[in-house]
Amino acid sequence: MKKFLNLNFTISKSSLQKAQDFAEQYMPYILFVTLSVISVFFFYFYYHNQLGLAYNDARSHLDIGRRVVEGLKPGAAQLGSVWLPLPHILMIPTIWNDFMWHSGLSGAVQSMVSFVVTGLVIYSLLGKLKVGLAGRLFGVLVFCANMNILYLQSTAMTELLLIGVMTLGVYELILWHQDGAMNHLIKSSFWIMLSTLVRYDGWFLFMYSTLLVIIYGLRKKSWKMTEGLFILFCTLGGFGIFFWVVWNAAIFKDPLYFIFGPYSAHAQQTQLEGAGVLATKHDLILSTRMYTYALVYNSGMLPLILSGLGLFVLLRDKALSTNVKIGATSLLAPLIFNILALYLGHSVLFIQGISGNTWFNVRYGIMMMSSIAILAGYFFYKAKLFRPVILALFIFVTIFHFGNGDAVTIDDGRVGSSQKNVSEVSGWLNKNTANEKGFILISAASHDAIIFSSGLPMKRYIHEGTGAYWESATASPDRWARWIVMRTNDVNDQTFRLLNKDALEKYELVNSYPFADIYQLKAEFVPQVNTEPVLGKQK
Repeated sequence: MKKFLNLNFTISKSSLQKAQDFAEQYMPYILFVTLSVISVFFFYFYYHNQLGLAYNDARSHLDIGRRVVEGLKPGAAQLGSVWLPLPHILMIPTIWNDFMWHSGLSGAVQSMVSFVVTGLVIYSLLGKLKVGLAGRLFGVLVFCANMNILYLQSTAMTELLLIGVMTLGVYELILWHQDGAMNHLIKSSFWIMLSTLVRYDGWFLFMYSTLLVIIYGLRKKSWKMTEGLFILFCTLGGFGIFFWVVWNAAIFKDPLYFIFGPYSAHAQQTQLEGAGVLATKHDLILSTRMYTYALVYNSGMLPLILSGLGLFVLLRDKALSTNVKIGATSLLAPLIFNILALYLGHSVLFIQGISGNTWFNVRYGIMMMSSIAILAGYFFYKAKLFRPVILALFIFVTIFHFGNGDAVTIDDGRVGSSQKNVSEVSGWLNKNTANEKGFILISAASHDAIIFSSGLPMKRYIHEGTGAYWESATASPDRWARWIVMRTNDVNDQTFRLLNKDALEKYELVNSYPFADIYQLKAEFVPQVNTEPVLGKQK
């Protein structure tokens, strides 16, 4: 009997080992398929529910990509000066297709790919940190079961792309701190360079990572090594920043146009400060408080607590080298950046109930999500006795969130200040101009959502990026514009600002909406207006 029991135990142990070996070998492939299916499902879900394009910024990103390939003055210059270019460059191969443009899929596909890749990187990094299968899977679960992540990966927003390339950059940076292999440092600088072309968060990660590279060299007590590592990392990692400065100098004749130009974040924050709603500026406590709320709303309290415990355990883990612990602090770069940006007045974030009765930019809290997932997975693995309780709590909270549709990013895009209800204006344009000849004069900076939502071809619009058409139309609108869309008496609207006081005498106000007014050229002047792009190809 004893031999029989021992045999059964041996067989069971052998079967368990085989199952574990199978999981270790094929889990990356299983995760790839699972995450891909989840990604496609949620894109379709939000597309079907008409939420995929709720954010005004999503429509603006799609319009920028479309203007590169179609319009009165297509070309690379349409990439603009404020938003960094990589998301729009990645759209170019598909944005020419009307379905890819108007469905948002041209922009969403890069978010979806980033979602899948980030999940796999979380799994891999935890493995490199000697975390077992349970901890690795829990880390992936924390990331992919987050409703805010699932929503944003279904949109043409830039958050998931940035999370993807930043996580890859941090992954390679930690591996370099672990084994010192130069290929990891080169890969890290490449991914961080890409992040600097997605959003300005990447610029801070580049600077923070450069500091870590310097510290690594100094710990080796070699000035020559420090200098060599610094030059190597900055040459590739800083190329994106160098490119953007040169781009602004070449296209807009000002290398810092993206910082101080009329459409820059600085200009927006100046207006907000003048209106008295930039409360976080020079208030570190409020800045920290605001971003902490954004973190809680985006990640959930339980994952945030688990990640805090995971960070504490990781920094005290004697099995990890000091170098790895120093490299792992790069996981906190988004946290430091966002608090610092709020404190310096370079960013604005509204939390409903704390700063008014609306949401605005609350999605910034999602930037820590991959770091939270990694640290939560680390703690889950280390807290062996509490795993069942942690898992049960997490599943309960997640089911509750899904059952209530509890995603702050959807609230922000649907009813917060990040959305613009332009359906009345865009609907009027679609109904009354689609079958008529003539151009529409409009400021894309103020009304990109209208341009997108109208469903009209980009070549129907005269805007700031159309060169000679814009200059001529704002000087003599009746020569070019059969319709004008603008915010009347609002100097922030470039169309209103540039039209002289007599410009509208030949127009009649056909409709006035909360977000914009529509003017139509009077019938007697229509025969004289240009309806064809006669200026030819512009430089």
